[in-house]
Formats: sequence, structure tokens, C-alpha cells
Amino acid sequence: MKLNQLFPSPATTTEPRHRSICDGRIRLFRRPDSQHWQCRFRLDNGTWHQATTGTTFIDQAETRARAIYETVRLRVSNDLAIRTKSFRRVAAEEVEALRHARAGKLSKQTTGDYIFVIERYLTPFFGRYPFTELTQELVDEFARWRISEMGREPKYYTQRHHASAFNRVLQRAKTQGLITFGMAVPAMRVAGARGETRPSFSQQEIDHLLSFMPAWVAQARSGRTKRFYEMKMLCWHYVEFLLYTGVRAGTESRTIRWRNLQWHYGDGKRYLRVWVSGKTGPRYLIARDALVASLERLMIWQGYDHASLAEMIAAGVDRRIFVMPADDQPYELSGVFDRLLRDADLLADAAGKTRTLYSLRHTYATFALADGIPIHTLARQMGTSVGMIERHYSKLTPMLSAERLA
Repeated sequence: MKLNQLFPSPATTTEPRHRSICDGRIRLFRRPDSQHWQCRFRLDNGTWHQATTGTTFIDQAETRARAIYETVRLRVSNDLAIRTKSFRRVAAEEVEALRHARAGKLSKQTTGDYIFVIERYLTPFFGRYPFTELTQELVDEFARWRISEMGREPKYYTQRHHASAFNRVLQRAKTQGLITFGMAVPAMRVAGARGETRPSFSQQEIDHLLSFMPAWVAQARSGRTKRFYEMKMLCWHYVEFLLYTGVRAGTESRTIRWRNLQWHYGDGKRYLRVWVSGKTGPRYLIARDALVASLERLMIWQGYDHASLAEMIAAGVDRRIFVMPADDQPYELSGVFDRLLRDADLLADAAGKTRTLYSLRHTYATFALADGIPIHTLARQMGTSVGMIERHYSKLTPMLSAERLA
């Protein structure tokens, strides 16, 4: 026997890069960027399958290609998945695709919501399972696990969003041959309440809150600590900002800087314009006129020398708005806000629901609709969808138009 038969040589640059075996049913080839032999063949169902043989030796490649061919044909004939991947890998691919989704196919808010659901709930629970082990019992167990994670039963629309995100991962698995036609695909059930009206404030309650806050802050000035007074002072201006702009409490509002404020001119008037970057992407919004006085009061307290907001805007100060005079920002203001509402006897609405900082955004939307602001305009202003506005506020429309309807 010749020496090269005992020790076959790896593929060289002089060897052909293509070869057919098994009467042409299997094609072996090498990519320009790899010396490993790949195999490709057509299945009985008409689809093509491609895999690497994992070797640079042509004799080994032929043997492995035949084994791959027979294994794949056997799995297809028994309606088994050709490949095996964990839910985590496919979910990560779907997240990557969502991040690169073209504008128009999905709104930025919907894309962001799907990514959050996949990374926060679906992957932590289903991540380690291959798709062949996804059963209805497992999906039902996820529903129970989700309640323990959220601390409550999710609303109907939350469940529907989770189901849609789950189905997107399943569809990607199907296109990769990980779920075959005969496999039982579990369904994520959607049930429960379709959401309740969020607690807000009436005009009378807002008037009371706005008149109550100055004295509430002043009491703290001679109280326990300087920090306590500063937290109350910042909370006062934060409440007014949320109420006069409708932005989301949290990241969307806390990251706004003085340089994000601009003037917008129209119809011979000047309006305060705010650049916001939130969960639906960046946008401009028009603030209510009352916000100007609030911001001027805040900038004086923070120690700026500018005489007016106009001078502050012209200076383009690159500093966060909602900070203490020492430029530090508290982790959150929800606790101080709860204290404010308790002291003002406004913590619960007429139905007994506890109000939160988000109630100010809900109040903004309610007042805007009562003032006749079109839903499409309001949706753009608040960085949400028309459908979301209609779902949460359609029940209020007759009451808001009572004077015109009566």
C-alpha cells in the first residue's frame, strides 16, 4: 500500500474545489475562505440541506458526507427536526433581527417591546430547552412562573404581547428546520382582564396639588435635613415637568438636559420645544406655557446666573435638568412623590386605586383629549401609538365631550 493511502493529505490549493458522490446526489465543495469540505444535497421534500464535514481530508469528507446524508434523510422520513438548537440561540437571533428591522415593518415601540419580552421573560425561562422539548405543559408552567416574576397576573394586552414575541421565535425556528410539520407546537394562551382605567387626577385635584407643593417644600427647609429639603424641591419641579409635557417618568425624563430645550416659532408666537429620547426613539414635543416659569424657578435654585430660560437655552448648558445643586441625581423620586400625595390627601383616586408618577402622564393625556387635541397629534407628542391611546382612553371620550354631547 502506498504511503499516501495510509496518511491522506489535506486539501491543497491545487485540488478541485468541487466533487460529486453517490451518483451526483451529494455535492462536496470548499468555500474560498475555508479548507474544510462542505456537503450539500436535496431532500425528498424538495428542500436543500447543507452542512460542514469538519475535515480538510477528501476521503474523510466523503465518508462523513454520506453519514450526514443518511442521518438527515432518516430524520426527515420520521418527521424529526434536522437540526437542534436551544431556544436561547434562536431567541438571540430574533432579537438581533428586531434591532436591525427596517423602518415601517414594525414601529420602534413594538420592536423595543418584543426585545424586552424576549430578553426579560422568554429567554430566562425557555432558554436551555431545544424546540423538540417545548410542550404545552412547559408553556403553561411559564404562565405561572411569569406571575411570580411580575408579582401579579399580567393584563390581557401584556399576555398578547408575550404570545406574539413567543410566536416570532417559533416562526424563526420553523424556517431553520428546528420545528417540523408534524411537531405539536404549543400555544401561549392569552386570557384575563383587558386592563383597567389608569388612575389620574381631576382638574380640581391638580389645582390643589399645584397650590399645595410650594408650602410643602417650604416646611422641609426648616425640617430634618438638607437632603430631605432638596428631594422635595426636585420632586416639585419634576411633577410640574411631567404634568406639562406628558413624558414618561423614569429614563425618558431623567436624562433630559438643558441643551435639549429649544424655542419653536409659529403663528407669531414662541413655544418651548423639548427633545426627548425614549422607548419609541427620539422626538420633539411642545411643552405647556406654564413650564417656563417652573424651569426658571428650578435653574435659580440650582445656582445658575442666567436671568431667564431664554438665556439658559441660548447658553446651551450641557447638564441634566433634574439634579440637585451639587449636580447629583437621586436614584428615583417615586418615594418622595408618594409622600407628597399622602400629605396632600391625593394618594388614592375615587375608586381607591393608588396613584403613581405615571398618573401624571395619564392626566396629561386626559386633559389633552378634553381640550380637543387630535389623537394622532397626541400620540406623536407622547411617543406612543394611536392604538394605545384609543385602547386606554376611548372609554373616557364621551365624558370628556359631555358639554358638546348634552
